[in-house]
Amino acid sequence: MVLYRCETLKPCYQDWNHYRPPLIYAAKIIRGRQPSDLKVGNPPLLPSDSLGHFPRGIHCSTPPPPPPPAAMGSPSVIRDFDIFEKVHAILLAASGIPPALHRQLFCKLSSETFDGGEFFSIEPCEGGRKRRLVLSAKFLAKESDVFLIDHAWSFRLPDALKQLREVPGLAERMAALMCVDLDLKSDTEEPKLENEGDDKSGNEGNVWKVLEEEMDRVKERGSDAPAWLELEEMGIDDETLQSLDLSTKFPNLVALNLWGNKLQDVETVLQEVTKCRKLKALWLNENPVLQSGGDAITKAIIDGIPGLEIYNSCFTINSGEWALGFCGGIFGADNPDCSSNTNGSLEGIAALDLSDRSIHYLPKAFSPVSMPSLSHLNLQGNPLDQISAGDLFGILSAFTCLQDLEVDIPGPLGNSAVKILEYLPNLFSLNGVSASRIIEDGKHVIYSALQPRLPEWKPTEPLADRVIGAMWLYLMTYRLADEEKIDETSVWYVMDELGSALQHSDEANFRVAPFLFMPEGKLESAVSFSVLWPTRDVHYGEECTRDFLLGIGEDKQRSARLTAWFHTPENYFMREFKKYCQQLESREFLVSVMEALTTRSIRPSDGRARLVYTDIPQVEEFLTRPEFILTTDPKDADIIWTSMQIDPEVRKALGLSDNQYINQFPFEACLVMKHHLAETIYKAQGSPEWLQPTYNLEIQLSQLIGDYYARKQDGRDNLWILKPWNMARTIDTTVTGDLSAIIRLMETGPKICQKYIERPALFKGKKFDLRYIVLVCSMNPVEIFLAEVFWVRLANNPYTLDKDSLFEYETHFTVMNYRGRLNHMNTPDFVREFEEEHQVKWLDIHRRIQNMIRSIFDSAAAVHPEMHSPFSRAMYGVDVMLDHQYMPKILEVTYCPDCTRACKYDTEAIVGSGGVIRGRDFFNFVFGCLFLNESTHVTKL
Repeated sequence: MVLYRCETLKPCYQDWNHYRPPLIYAAKIIRGRQPSDLKVGNPPLLPSDSLGHFPRGIHCSTPPPPPPPAAMGSPSVIRDFDIFEKVHAILLAASGIPPALHRQLFCKLSSETFDGGEFFSIEPCEGGRKRRLVLSAKFLAKESDVFLIDHAWSFRLPDALKQLREVPGLAERMAALMCVDLDLKSDTEEPKLENEGDDKSGNEGNVWKVLEEEMDRVKERGSDAPAWLELEEMGIDDETLQSLDLSTKFPNLVALNLWGNKLQDVETVLQEVTKCRKLKALWLNENPVLQSGGDAITKAIIDGIPGLEIYNSCFTINSGEWALGFCGGIFGADNPDCSSNTNGSLEGIAALDLSDRSIHYLPKAFSPVSMPSLSHLNLQGNPLDQISAGDLFGILSAFTCLQDLEVDIPGPLGNSAVKILEYLPNLFSLNGVSASRIIEDGKHVIYSALQPRLPEWKPTEPLADRVIGAMWLYLMTYRLADEEKIDETSVWYVMDELGSALQHSDEANFRVAPFLFMPEGKLESAVSFSVLWPTRDVHYGEECTRDFLLGIGEDKQRSARLTAWFHTPENYFMREFKKYCQQLESREFLVSVMEALTTRSIRPSDGRARLVYTDIPQVEEFLTRPEFILTTDPKDADIIWTSMQIDPEVRKALGLSDNQYINQFPFEACLVMKHHLAETIYKAQGSPEWLQPTYNLEIQLSQLIGDYYARKQDGRDNLWILKPWNMARTIDTTVTGDLSAIIRLMETGPKICQKYIERPALFKGKKFDLRYIVLVCSMNPVEIFLAEVFWVRLANNPYTLDKDSLFEYETHFTVMNYRGRLNHMNTPDFVREFEEEHQVKWLDIHRRIQNMIRSIFDSAAAVHPEMHSPFSRAMYGVDVMLDHQYMPKILEVTYCPDCTRACKYDTEAIVGSGGVIRGRDFFNFVFGCLFLNESTHVTKL
């Protein structure tokens, strides 16, 4: 796997549990306080409510769990440190705050002391697009103090956009905190902004001033001296370029920088620049002419200027000593050419940065003879595809002084850092990491310095939308413990300006943990904070950093997860994706046709009824056949039909025997857990068209990132849906096209990431899916039946891919039993109207669905033959969606599905034998099929 070295940059993350965000017992979250003494302009505070608090965070929708026993009977306000420690013992242990700091923490929490402004200052970085935290105190010793950080914004993900739009001041504060409001000027600056770019005469004046200054320098050097012109972003258009007559004024023009101007006409540009026959470097980057001219203008310029060595920052086929000297800092505006300086040879170059120069083959001048002092070399971002790895190793090994090398891995020197060091034993470091450390680790890994991701937005984009795009660089998360809805309570939050300025380092000098303070010893009084403390000695002026992947190593895909905050090497992930695709293509088709079987009835020959134990209300109410009698004692039952998992421990606890029939199969997790379902299908069938590309993020994040980059490169859609492994009702399910969001969402629990069906079949403009009921009598051979009753689940809102709609549950999801407005539609009515709307035959669609369902269970039987048990009979829900071509796509398989709708409504069978299916008979014919060998209202697949 890969490992990137990130010495500084990015926000934080805590991982106390591999599968869950930090656990916090909470009744409510209060947010919005702002330390007044922070050494950066005080941002607007959120308005307070009638109680004097700042706007509250998310309230638990159900009563909170009881407080820890130690909190019982505590005084109204905790004033004693010992009581504080007892009440908060679990939280203190979970946070990792050193015990020596507990008393200081208590004092600051009790007095709400936000004294970070006395120790830290905030500075802009990355051109003002980020901020960093610097120690302004003289010294801070390791674990010597603790600081409170407020939570500026807390929310659950579906509510984020709504809150930004509706809570006064929130979008403005978050935009300022995340540096996405830089283009918004004050009223006094607006007139200047409106006129900016229209003052052509002013721009021309600046251009002529540059020309005059360079002509003066040329005169000082001598009439034949070389010239260097920097005319970047001066508003030069085609007419202006012609009027400058550069070839006449500067016959020995060596370098011409026209970056970011307004040149558009290909013929004009070619005519003017090719007159400058002695050019060695030309920059036309970010001019409109490059879009219209394409590769043709590149070829014409290189052919027209034979000595051109650098064009648009890239090496040309003519690159040689001058290009190397430019990259090595020998040649520049003050020393355009070696002809003007006898000391301008390459011999003095010690560090050479050749990164991102589109170099295919190294120039002949690149040799230890020309550069005997070269000790640091950066070759990253170059294909070097016209030279073999062996030849490149030979060239590099000849540089006896070379100690530090930066190169893509995988790349022109192969896929292994260890192998590179074996071929180049004199290297002291590779990609900024010491050679001894790489060899000691013994891993064939990537080491690379990474550039941070910075927020991007359009000038017309509202602040709320800008914040949504940038927030994944700043968010943290924890889980509210709620016994009723423990999987629905992940809370995301943004630390205040001080906390959000903490950038990332692999070797951080601070640590941050979320903490819940209960000042009255009760959950009702709880307030959330983050706590900051130094983990190393820190000196004045030193940047304060943290590791936001604390505790996450390469075994948990650390390097891939850093992609959420850094620009990681795309070529690595695309290669991983390509290898993954090749593996899928090479897999043998495991599914085979098995012999036919008819499972015998389990009804006793004497005709007595079978005893059934169940904990499912619908079975208790609607299983009315005389062949089955309900019992309340599972030990007496012939059939156990339950919603809970029957494992060996449960069998022993309940006193169950091995010859009782149970409504579950061994190893059925290969179907009912989403990551196992995809794995089972891929192993058995490669990549069938009815399974959307699916990745288990716990082990396949690199492949997912590669797929994402490949789609982005090809201009294909890149919308994905994240689903928990084993949760129903779309709990913790998110639709997003943001790669950083995909990676960060792993923090709320293990998930699959599946390609979103962006063009589904619609019913009257709305999304829908179909719930089918599959009855399994045997898995060896496979004997399954499809219930003739199935139902449609409809979204409430018209379908759209508008970015804002991704936060709308009732637009992109169809399960409305538990959220939203449930609009029931009778299946026959749906089918008739769907056929009419789309001019299709439903039976054709149904046959494709039948074949898909059969393939799914055949796959499970082939990959997991141990799934079969003669005493297993089960019912599964299979959820299906149709794409715009009416091809079925499997969504998931559900154990013991909710059949309330099947029992509640009578319906007409539109497939199979036809006729009316009464809802109250649903479980009668299910049990008849599974246990009595009947085929009423079912179709054998």
